[in-house]
Amino acid sequence: MITQAYIEESGNGKLRHESALVAEEMKARGIPYKTFTVKKIYRRQLPLDSMTLVVGDMDCMYGALKQLGIDIPPNNDYPKSLSHLLHRKVWTTTLGAVKESFLNSGVPVFIKPAGRKKVFTGFVCEDSNDLYRCLGVSRKEPVYCSEIVSWVSEFRVYVSNSQILGVDFYRGDDSKSIDITVVEQAIKDLDQASESYAGYAIDFGVLSSGETALVEMNDGFSVGAYSIDKSKYTDMTISRWEELLSYKI
Repeated sequence: MITQAYIEESGNGKLRHESALVAEEMKARGIPYKTFTVKKIYRRQLPLDSMTLVVGDMDCMYGALKQLGIDIPPNNDYPKSLSHLLHRKVWTTTLGAVKESFLNSGVPVFIKPAGRKKVFTGFVCEDSNDLYRCLGVSRKEPVYCSEIVSWVSEFRVYVSNSQILGVDFYRGDDSKSIDITVVEQAIKDLDQASESYAGYAIDFGVLSSGETALVEMNDGFSVGAYSIDKSKYTDMTISRWEELLSYKI
């Protein structure tokens, strides 16, 4: 049970949107919280325990997990149990290999980091000039690559304990809705394959073919929020954090 929270702020008292949602909800629930800067995590100056919620960006959360003796969960952006919902080829390689392949073939490709840290923002590589987006990143950096498809709309689905808490539109034509029955079955498939989390967000979109396809899955301990309300977002965040705390050494 969460009895207090530490919420990351940027150093000038400002909170990211997600942090502000949780802070407001903590106040509404009567749960005390304090804000902190990421330096306090790096210096291990926060008294973290199994009843304390930590909210922050990915680097902050990795630091908190390390302090608690909890293994950082591996990325699972494209779960094997949902491969049939990709409707495009997705593969893992290294940044150096995909650069070489693109320069030789010229075939456009989507590239995003596959490691734990987001060393660059995912992008569509259509021209050699696009490669500046990962300038300075090691050629050995693991990356996900995918064929280019035409997304008509994209939505984020927030899930806690296998229940859908909300669906947020975030890109494209909002009149082109995803098939919610596909999403519901995907949640069941994740559960059956033991690839689900207690709290996560999973993005689906509508392709130009009209099919509902998986965009990516996001771990719930640090995930972006769109228009979901503070109570539901906090429920998802706490569900996943409590699950991670159960792995504490």
